[in-house]
Amino acid sequence: MIYRKLGKTDLEVSNIGFGCMRLPHKEHFYQIDEAEASKMFDYAIDHGINYFDLAYSFHSKNKNLGGNAEPFVGKYLAERGNREDMVIQTKLPGWLVNKREDMDKFLDLQLERLQTDYIDVYMLHSLKIDFWNKLYGMDVLEFLDSILEDGRVKYVGFSFHDDLDVFFSIMDSYDKWDVILTQVNYLDEDYKSGLGGLEFVGMAGLGNVIMEPLRGGSLITNIPDEVQALWDTADKKRTPVEWALEYLWDKPLVTSVFSGMSNMEQVKENIAIAENCQPDCMSEHDRQILKDVAQVYKSREEIPCTGCRYCMPCHNRVDIPHCFKQYNIAKSLNYIDKTAAPYFWLVNKDERADSCTFCGECNIQCPQGIDIPAEMEKVFDFFHEESQY
Repeated sequence: MIYRKLGKTDLEVSNIGFGCMRLPHKEHFYQIDEAEASKMFDYAIDHGINYFDLAYSFHSKNKNLGGNAEPFVGKYLAERGNREDMVIQTKLPGWLVNKREDMDKFLDLQLERLQTDYIDVYMLHSLKIDFWNKLYGMDVLEFLDSILEDGRVKYVGFSFHDDLDVFFSIMDSYDKWDVILTQVNYLDEDYKSGLGGLEFVGMAGLGNVIMEPLRGGSLITNIPDEVQALWDTADKKRTPVEWALEYLWDKPLVTSVFSGMSNMEQVKENIAIAENCQPDCMSEHDRQILKDVAQVYKSREEIPCTGCRYCMPCHNRVDIPHCFKQYNIAKSLNYIDKTAAPYFWLVNKDERADSCTFCGECNIQCPQGIDIPAEMEKVFDFFHEESQY
């Protein structure tokens, strides 16, 4: 296994991390198959994976409830007695915090659930501007100072799901950030913080950790013939998983890549790829192939929205560009089961397509001449209601 220093911390972490959001489960997603998941953890640790990513809500009935991933890991640690073999990263559910005291309440509960005295990396979960403003107003920075001082947490950071200007603002607000978790893959270079955020974190010398390298599996499923034809021109033949992971490991600024693993085959495949991939593992020809692949996917987008935001603000609060972005991604990847989740998670409930009243006032402002109400109706018809997923 290849290890990289986690920013300025004293931790060395595997270049592939174990994302615990998609563990094997029984009939319902929140019912973890603990026997199978334990075997997967054993194999991963035996083959060098030491970095595990969790959150309070992973494997829950809904995001407002504590999930079963943390208690499972706590039970696993108690049974195996291998706490020092695992760098554990988990997160504060900011959307459930209503006052400063709640921050300590959740952290103490998570320590209890994980059956550990400390957490290696504790993050503010899924920061967007609304969550950040709320937490900042409740003295979250004082909370971070206190948990670093009392030893409940070794290092702190945040995971991020908003635009680059928000990212810079959060980064500049605190001088003790240690590890940052962002979404980057060869299709999402310009999405949210994207490559700009990755480069900023790397230049700051912080732990630069990546989530969704496979975009929830959508980058390795339903591969278009045009994409496969491009991959076939490469000197080194790769699987879709290899293309996605090696794209990230080719970047020296990337510390570790978290992959959600649901079965033993995925664990073995990811480890086999990770063990043999160094920075600069791709040729210039390979890099150009991936740029061309991204263009193929983008050419399949249906709504010609450039994200200029001239249509905003909408007086019904619909986030028009964000809705169109999620719709275009879903259509280009042709994988509704894996692309619906980002729409419902990343677009706030009152900013989705169903809040549109089809007034048409936004049409006047659109430089692309898009019939926004008509396209918004397509978005609603495509995604429907969150309960379906």
